[in-house]
Amino acid sequence: MLPESDEDIGFTRLDRAIVWLGKKLSLVFALIVLVSFYEIVRRYVFGSPTLWVHETVTFAGATLFVLGGLYALATDRHVRIVLIYDAVSPAVQRWLRVVHHLFGLAFCSMLLYASWFMARGAVWAPWGGWRLETSGSAWNPPFPAFLKVIILVAIAVMTLQFVLHLIRDLRGPAPAGEKDNV
Repeated sequence: MLPESDEDIGFTRLDRAIVWLGKKLSLVFALIVLVSFYEIVRRYVFGSPTLWVHETVTFAGATLFVLGGLYALATDRHVRIVLIYDAVSPAVQRWLRVVHHLFGLAFCSMLLYASWFMARGAVWAPWGGWRLETSGSAWNPPFPAFLKVIILVAIAVMTLQFVLHLIRDLRGPAPAGEKDNV
């Protein structure tokens, strides 16, 4: 069931901050379309393709998709088997959410561990110096390093989201009319 209004979105302060940021960042999708259109015009009308557009829009889109996981969890729009979930009582739904949060927490913890090594390798050279991994193209931007750090941060935030959602569901429902302030 989707929330009725913006005030219904977000269970915690962190969720509400993610929803706010997500709405702002959603405008980047429109920017991606405009920049891609610019590249098409430059390439096919003027015969002068750019060096930077493809990698830039790929990086921007990948970043938004990574952050989309945070938004889905914050708005409770992730995948679930609604045939079962909607058929049980609210108390059973709460315990199903607890199990979901425990599995999500375990999964995110493993991803966080792996993404730490991925991000560390993307920003530090084997000899210990600071070095950003680059794409290897003619333009060669450090987008791979940036994206790997973004993945690390996003998974860390998602882990925190699962912890806060687990605490909320273990406490039980908030009294009627009160916003949950976990």
